[in-house]
Amino acid sequence: MIHIASLVVGPLQSNCHILSNDAREALVVDPGDEAERILRYLDSEDLTVMGYPLTHGHVDHVSALAEMYAQRPAPVGMHPIDLAWSFSERNQIPPVYPSPTAPPEVARLYEEGQTWLDAGWTYRVLHTPGHSPGSVSFYFEEEGILIAGDVLFRGSVGRSDLPGGNPRTLSESLRRFAELPDDTRVYCGHGPSTTIGEEKRTNFFMQNLPGSARS
Repeated sequence: MIHIASLVVGPLQSNCHILSNDAREALVVDPGDEAERILRYLDSEDLTVMGYPLTHGHVDHVSALAEMYAQRPAPVGMHPIDLAWSFSERNQIPPVYPSPTAPPEVARLYEEGQTWLDAGWTYRVLHTPGHSPGSVSFYFEEEGILIAGDVLFRGSVGRSDLPGGNPRTLSESLRRFAELPDDTRVYCGHGPSTTIGEEKRTNFFMQNLPGSARS
């Protein structure tokens, strides 16, 4: 069984997804801000952190990571392309987000097609660039869940005009999503969750892709 709590954190209202099982083990995806609030939630649910999977390197998705790691150490994972710049002066939004502090170690360097086993779940890494060059998504096939980061939102998509973004590669990433089962539940980096089928039916950016309702 997988339980997912999505905490909306920081000035840009980013989602920090906390995935937990019945054994009280958890993955904390994209701890973007408000570390103390995330820690309070973990304490309230008596959860043990088993890892910090990061969908991409933007400051609003990683700014609480170092503090979280200091208090709840667990393996951190990120694609190496985004790791190259995420914890540097290139990654800030003054005055609300200074450059994020790096954790002591990023133990997992994500690549396309990798599979990981954490807290009893097996999930696959999909390299889904376009919003950032090292954006990844996490596909829990058995549970029918996709953690999409800022690639896909309900009714929209992530920006592709930021440094390292690319509208063509974003479209290719959406094309991959369209091939997943329609009932796949999508947890986005901002905003509410959705399903692949709903986005294929209603999201302009998912139209006319292979496997979509209009293809």
